[in-house]
Amino acid sequence: MAKSIMLQGTMSNVGKSYLTAALCRILRQDGFSVAPFKSQNMALNSFITPDGMEIGRAQALQAEAAGLEPSALMNPILLKPTTDVGSQVIVNGQVRGNMRAAEYFRRKKELIPDILSAYEQLASEHDIIVIEGAGSPVELNLKADDIVNMGLAELVRSPVLLVGDIDRGGVFAQLIGTLELLEKSERDMVRGLVVNKFRGDISLFRDGISILEERSHKKVAGVVPFINCDIEDEDSLSEKLTARIRGGVIDIAVIRLPKISNFTDLDVFSQYDGVSVRYVTRASELGAPDLIIIPGTKSTIADMKWLKENGLADDIKLCFSRGVPIFGICGGYQIMGRTISDPLGSECGGSIGGLGLMDCTTVFGSEKTQTQVTGRFGDIEGFFSCLSGAGFYGYEVHMGETENAGAVLTDRGGSYNGNAAGCYVHGIFDSADVSGRLVRALYHRRGLTYGGRSVDRREYRNAQLDLLAENVRIAIDMELIYRIIEEGV
Repeated sequence: MAKSIMLQGTMSNVGKSYLTAALCRILRQDGFSVAPFKSQNMALNSFITPDGMEIGRAQALQAEAAGLEPSALMNPILLKPTTDVGSQVIVNGQVRGNMRAAEYFRRKKELIPDILSAYEQLASEHDIIVIEGAGSPVELNLKADDIVNMGLAELVRSPVLLVGDIDRGGVFAQLIGTLELLEKSERDMVRGLVVNKFRGDISLFRDGISILEERSHKKVAGVVPFINCDIEDEDSLSEKLTARIRGGVIDIAVIRLPKISNFTDLDVFSQYDGVSVRYVTRASELGAPDLIIIPGTKSTIADMKWLKENGLADDIKLCFSRGVPIFGICGGYQIMGRTISDPLGSECGGSIGGLGLMDCTTVFGSEKTQTQVTGRFGDIEGFFSCLSGAGFYGYEVHMGETENAGAVLTDRGGSYNGNAAGCYVHGIFDSADVSGRLVRALYHRRGLTYGGRSVDRREYRNAQLDLLAENVRIAIDMELIYRIIEEGV
């Protein structure tokens, strides 16, 4: 059976996901067979495994760091919020149904056998399991039925590293306060502390380390600097969603839908000099971009209604009439059509008119499409003719089925109409051929020439994981980490 180490955080977005990825890569580099595990994830950024199972995007990235194909074993429970009080519940990669939060909390202990079965299978196949917690382990009103933080650590007898985010301030209160709120048996499982996202001269924090160790009676396993590497975010708290980036030669405006999903589809453009990506939430922010992208959403009808109510729908159509190219992915593709209907209430029910930029209609049913894909763009007219014949890879994950009466975009479906195009493929821009052609066409549209090189997103991501691991290895006491793993609890 594998040994394990678990990363828990003092709050959401302290960097647990990328530290888990870093440890997976470091342990792999050191010759171990290592796998990531997160018992329960709540995220709208998901991924489809080679066998068609749906898991959190972070676990797919961590699997890549570990040199493995992603598997539903790595994330047996995925919650995808559909409203503020309800989620689609995915167990072992397949939809179990929609549940209100209160119902899920009543029933989630029923999922412990699924969690343990997945963990035990992983543990039988690998040397070390790196486990990621979720949020904070001391949400006292929810703690009794915990299956993702200390509850899981106790179930699988895993030692814990507690991670605090110094960049957000109050790291002493974060770490020491969290420990104080744990039961003694839980505190005993915490074998080390990590101070994450430190900016500036780390030598100035020596007294801070001493204070933490004296007050907590725990070793500080490392002070990790704010690492400048381009690792995909999963969390809705991602800074990229609120950054107001302007000033690039090419301005890409992404509509930040209330239930935006898989915004990692747009990360590829960060590889290109002179291209800026900004997320737009109101009509006054849209302006006159070079390209508009409408991304995926977990609640297409509700988000289409939001577009109409805040004026963005009219402004997007105005941009289209002026020749601005617009591309929709998954839910964004559905939004760009004529109508969207949900007769079975698969998401929120009802029917609504779309933007009407393409001649297609979408109807939601009870079956969910979950598959990895490869394909090729067809012979396209209009702005997106730049993509004609280009090969792509990615995955589809959606409830609706779209009937297209217009021109077909790719050999995997999709539609286009002049400067509007859309399809269901997440990761459609990730290949160097697709993103490179698109960026060069956007430059050409401005009368300019792009002189940089195109980079495949998978190759780029792999290099960034190496960079992350290199920096974390320097910052973390790996001798202590190995001792914690070996000793267990």
